[in-house]
Amino acid sequence: MLRRLVYAFDNGTAVVTCVLVVALLGCVSLGVITRTLGEPLIWTDEFSRFLMVWLAAFGGIMASRRQLHVRIRYFQDLLPSRAHNVVEFAIQLAVALFGVLICVYSVGLVNTNLDLEATSLPISMAWMYVPMVLVGLVFALQGAHDAIDVLRRARRIARAPPLAGIE
Repeated sequence: MLRRLVYAFDNGTAVVTCVLVVALLGCVSLGVITRTLGEPLIWTDEFSRFLMVWLAAFGGIMASRRQLHVRIRYFQDLLPSRAHNVVEFAIQLAVALFGVLICVYSVGLVNTNLDLEATSLPISMAWMYVPMVLVGLVFALQGAHDAIDVLRRARRIARAPPLAGIE
């Protein structure tokens, strides 16, 4: 059941990201076309800013879920197995903590901006920060899951019998 829910979340995230890319492309194109015709639509710039923030947030979620974020493991890979696992565990705990902090501070930003209206759109500026709450939540859960996964792998390796003939 949980796997199906995670699968649906990942697919939903991909669909929303694609819709955001198309919407951003359409909005920017509309802005360029109307400026070229001498009748610019002022709201296209601001709306494209909102779309860009949402797109970056959902792209970050996708990268986190697929473990495609940038990591430099050169020094970590030089460590012995046990130290490597300790460092990896610490990194994943830091990611989880970072996610919690993003989530908490984003909720504060949403609340602070609820009564502010965008300059050229009839919507609250809080919508600029709403996706960051989801980003923080996903980062926190992904970091916690990956930290637990590191512990599970380390236990499996510790319990595995040594290979015959290799000491």
